[in-house]
Amino acid sequence: MGVVDGLRDIFWVIKGALKTISHSNLLLHGSIRETSLVNKLEMVLAGGKPTGIIYLDVAGFHEVQFLYGTVGAARVLALVEKNLRDKITRFFPRADIQAVENLWADDFIILFTLPALVSQEKLLELVVALRLAIKDSLNPEFLRLVGKELELHAGYAMIETDSDLKTEVKLYMALKEAQKIARGTLDLHTLKLTKEFKELLTERRLTVVYQPILSFQTGEILGWEALARGPADSYFRSPDVIFSFAEEIGLLYPTERVCRLQAISNINGLVPDQKLFLNVHPRTVSDPTFVKGETLGLLQAYGLTPRNVVFEITERHSIKDYGLLKRTLEHYRNQGYQVAVDDVGAGFSGLYSIAEIRPEFIKIDMALVRDIDSNPARRAVVEALMTLASKLNCLVIAEGIETQNELDTLLAMGIHYGQGYLLARPAFPKPPVVGKLVAHIRRQGGRNGDRGWWRGLTIGDLVTPTMVVDESMPVAEVKEKLAATRQPLGGLVVVKEGVPVGLVMRHNLDRLLSSRYGVSLYSHRPVKAVMDPAPMIINSSTPLEQASEMAMKREQEKLYDDLVVTEDGKLIGTVPVQRMLDTLARLQIELARGANPLTGLPGNVAIEGELAAKSKAGQAFSIIYADLDGFKAYNDAYGFENGDRMIIMLANIIVHAVKKYGAEVDFVGHIGGDDFIVISSPEYTEGICKAIVRLFDRLVGRLFSDEDRNQGKFYSQDREGRRTWLPLVSVSLAIVDCRDAEDYRDLATRAAQLKKYAKSLPGSVYVRDRRT
Repeated sequence: MGVVDGLRDIFWVIKGALKTISHSNLLLHGSIRETSLVNKLEMVLAGGKPTGIIYLDVAGFHEVQFLYGTVGAARVLALVEKNLRDKITRFFPRADIQAVENLWADDFIILFTLPALVSQEKLLELVVALRLAIKDSLNPEFLRLVGKELELHAGYAMIETDSDLKTEVKLYMALKEAQKIARGTLDLHTLKLTKEFKELLTERRLTVVYQPILSFQTGEILGWEALARGPADSYFRSPDVIFSFAEEIGLLYPTERVCRLQAISNINGLVPDQKLFLNVHPRTVSDPTFVKGETLGLLQAYGLTPRNVVFEITERHSIKDYGLLKRTLEHYRNQGYQVAVDDVGAGFSGLYSIAEIRPEFIKIDMALVRDIDSNPARRAVVEALMTLASKLNCLVIAEGIETQNELDTLLAMGIHYGQGYLLARPAFPKPPVVGKLVAHIRRQGGRNGDRGWWRGLTIGDLVTPTMVVDESMPVAEVKEKLAATRQPLGGLVVVKEGVPVGLVMRHNLDRLLSSRYGVSLYSHRPVKAVMDPAPMIINSSTPLEQASEMAMKREQEKLYDDLVVTEDGKLIGTVPVQRMLDTLARLQIELARGANPLTGLPGNVAIEGELAAKSKAGQAFSIIYADLDGFKAYNDAYGFENGDRMIIMLANIIVHAVKKYGAEVDFVGHIGGDDFIVISSPEYTEGICKAIVRLFDRLVGRLFSDEDRNQGKFYSQDREGRRTWLPLVSVSLAIVDCRDAEDYRDLATRAAQLKKYAKSLPGSVYVRDRRT
């Protein structure tokens, strides 16, 4: 046997091993499209007669090829085809045989039409009889060649004639069904369900409902997840049944295609910056109709762009080829689509999926969200996912929120977004969100990871005007515009109908044109050909700290590209990375200057900024003023060094109490001397105060001599300068709640008055202003 025959033998062995995994992969990538079968089918379907296929497969054929080479294998195939052509008319006398094709060596397909429909049972009987007749006829020859009986698999399927699916898709669906029957994975009951299911697809009776996803910082709607539903009186009413059954019978990507169409065509418009979340099975991401731009055309038909779409890759299914998946997703990302990993915490590959796919969003499964307020283990897992998301520059969405306690816990943890029955049930048309919950989320704003009094600053505050060009402008003209401007612009934004679609940085363009043949290759091409089609496009309301973290976690080659800033989907300008970093550096310096040198806590500049930010945001908050009673007398008796120790002790107690009984974003500031301030939510303040009083009274005695501590008093000068016995130092706390739209300076005045009253009471106390 020659080298060529040897290579062919190896090919046939590999082919035989792989064929059982997926005939559809060959189909999807063009094998059938390269035959005359699709063209033939188009002509046949035009006649309007019931049309079907019979599929026949020689089991174990690779063994023949391996043992006897291509000559022996060809002989077996010729015998099978001859028997098939001889017997098909005998067993299907009423059928018009349109084609008999030998596909993929040992696979045969017969295309036929019927004068009228026949029952599933009758078709199955005829196919079984045909299979047995061919097997009986060929067994002697097969036994002589291989030493065992011939095993044939046979199946059939009727082809949809009324749907608007492409011809090759119809053929694919029919072939998958026939293969299932041939392998014995479809019984008559399943065949009847398959017929009903295919009718749902062709008649587009699968519907969608939409569930909002809310920002846990602003309460605004980030986007809508589209969820499939079947008819209420059908076996397929549940989405779990729809997709499980579609996968079982090999119709997964046609099903997702119908669901995509329904989701996009029925969304009825989106606010420009909103997203449509579409669920995608990992195995259908490489659907050829996807890649060829069918989804893009559909989006454009309904006034949407890829930037409105997030593909949700579910983690409940195993992913076998991460390399292919990553390449395909990169293809979509370059068009502007984003990616989410769905059901994190409930699936196969867990953290590996996130690390490989590097999604823009991580959706935490409801199993981790359920009772998170009372389950420390689930809280710990979600906190770990938040840390991972921060390092990978992902945003986190919590799914399945059903109770107020779950919502409040997630808000306090800094989750970015959420969805669930508590906020709104899935519905069509798009349902409204419960208004009081939106207001509650807004009051708790700033709990999504933003820290510091300067969180009131947004990326929109740093926007600078930028040069804008249409995507069709030639590169040579773009170069001239950049050269003519007197402003040191880093680049320009490419737009299409006012919407940003790309970015051109000056240094990247110069490098491209300075390469060999660069000018001749690119000068006359549209700028669309050389732009970055997936720059960082960010909403103007994004907090500055969050924007900086996202920008600095980009890939190395884009690290210093401008940030493109939009408002309601329209371009308003760009922010150079250097401008953003300079602003952050200045803020950090201001914070450092304002920090108290003794305790290291934020000082008056930061305190005023924090109060102003809270008032401006309209958030409900309270302040606690803390002051020591008898501190001056203690300083006189024990000296300034011990006085500093007492101030540091009080600072540590306050910080500990806030950390344990307050919220993560609560603020502690040092006004000066023995005066401190806490800014917290109204519901946390009394718990914080009780802890401060308890801890201070327990620890303060350590800073007195044994004699004074045992007596409960010390000898020093009182406020009138008289030497006398005074009680041990205590702490007075005053709680003041912010009234609606109250100026923070008025709030401070009320707090000072209340603190004076608290100091008039003996011992360590806290009081709350209950005046209306």
